[in-house]
Amino acid sequence: MSPVAAFLIIGIIFALGDFIGTKTKAWIPSVFVVAVLFLAGYWTCLPKNLIDIPGFGMPVASIAMYMCITHMGTIISVSELIRQWKVIVITLAGLVGMIVACLLICIPLIGKQYVVSGLPPLTGGIVAALMMQEAAAKKGLELASILAIVMYVMQGFAGYPLTAICLKREGKRLLKLYNSTEENEKMKSIAEASAVIEKKAENKKLIPPIPAKYNTTATIFAKMAFSSYLAVKVAALTNNKLSPFVLCLVFGIILQELGFLDRDSLHASGSFGFLMFILMVYIFGALSKATPQMLAQIAGPLFLIIIVGVIGMAITSILVGKLLGMTKEMAFATSLTALYGFPPNYVLTEEASKALANNEEEKKYLMDNMLPQMIVGGFVTVTITSVIIAGIFTNLL
Repeated sequence: MSPVAAFLIIGIIFALGDFIGTKTKAWIPSVFVVAVLFLAGYWTCLPKNLIDIPGFGMPVASIAMYMCITHMGTIISVSELIRQWKVIVITLAGLVGMIVACLLICIPLIGKQYVVSGLPPLTGGIVAALMMQEAAAKKGLELASILAIVMYVMQGFAGYPLTAICLKREGKRLLKLYNSTEENEKMKSIAEASAVIEKKAENKKLIPPIPAKYNTTATIFAKMAFSSYLAVKVAALTNNKLSPFVLCLVFGIILQELGFLDRDSLHASGSFGFLMFILMVYIFGALSKATPQMLAQIAGPLFLIIIVGVIGMAITSILVGKLLGMTKEMAFATSLTALYGFPPNYVLTEEASKALANNEEEKKYLMDNMLPQMIVGGFVTVTITSVIIAGIFTNLL
C-alpha cells in the first residue's frame, strides 16, 4: 500500500467519525466511531502497520505529543490551575473510588494478577500500560501482560460515550444559563473584569512579546521545541523518574507565564488541527494489537474491571463533586478523562460544544466553561497520577 492510499483510508475513517458525530449531535462520539472502524479494519482488511505507512508512527507522533502537551500548558495559566482545585480533588477522589472498588470486588472474582496489571492502565494512559505490561512479562504472567495493553486500548470504549452523555447534559444546563438575561449581564461583567486582569497580566510578563510580523509559525514552533527540549533534558537528569510529558506541561505553563511562549500557542501558529490529527491517528493505531483471540481470553476480567472501576469512580467523584458544588455530570466527566486523557478530552468537549451551540458565541461559552476542567482532569489522572499508581502496583504483582 502506498503512503497516499494509507493516508486516504485514515482520512476517510476520521471523516466518517466526524460526520456521524455531528449528525447524531455527539450522542455517538466521533472518537468512538473512529475506534470501531479502526478495530473492524484491523480485524479484516487493513494492514497492521497502516499508520506507519504515511509516517504517522514514531517519531512523528512523539514530536506531536510533546508539542501538544506543551501547548496545553500555554492554555492553562497558574491562576487557572488554582481556580480548578475542585477538579483536582474530584478526579483524585474518582481514582480512589475506582481502585478501592476493584480491589474489594474484582480480586475475589478474577484474582490478584489481572486486577493489579489492569488497574493502572485503566487509571491512565500508555505509560502506565507499558509499565505494567513489562512488569507482568518479566514475571512470566503472559495473560496479565496482554491485559495491561488491551486495557489501554479498550478503556476508551467505556469512556467516550459516557463522557459524551455527561458533557451534553452539562452543556444544555450551561446554555440555559447563557440564554437567561441575568446570566448574560453577569457574564459580561465577568468577561470585562477578566479582560482587564488578563491585559494587566500580559503587560507584566518578564519577557516582552515578539512583534507579530516576526512571530511566524516557524518562530512559535522553535519556541515550543525549546520548551519540549528542556523538559526532555530535565527528565533525563532524573533518569526519567519525572515524566518528560509532565515536565512539558510544567514548562509550558511556566514559560507562558514568563512571556516566552505564546498563549494558546498552536492555535496562534495555525497548526493545532494537524498535530491533533497526527496524535489521534497514532493513538488509534494501537488497536492493531487487539486481536479477537486476545480479547476472547481476557474479555471477562477486562470488562469486569472496567465496569466495577467506572462504577466506583462515578460514586466517589459525584459524591465529592456534590460536596464541592459541582454538577454530577461535570464531576463524573472530569474523572472519566482517566479512561482516555489527552487529546480525546479536548475532542469530546469540542464535539459536544459544536453539537449544542447555535452560534460561535455559544460554542465559545461552552468551551470556556467545560474545556479547562476537562484538560486539568486529564493531566491529573493520565499524565501524573496513573504513572505513580503504576509504580506502586508493579511491586504488587
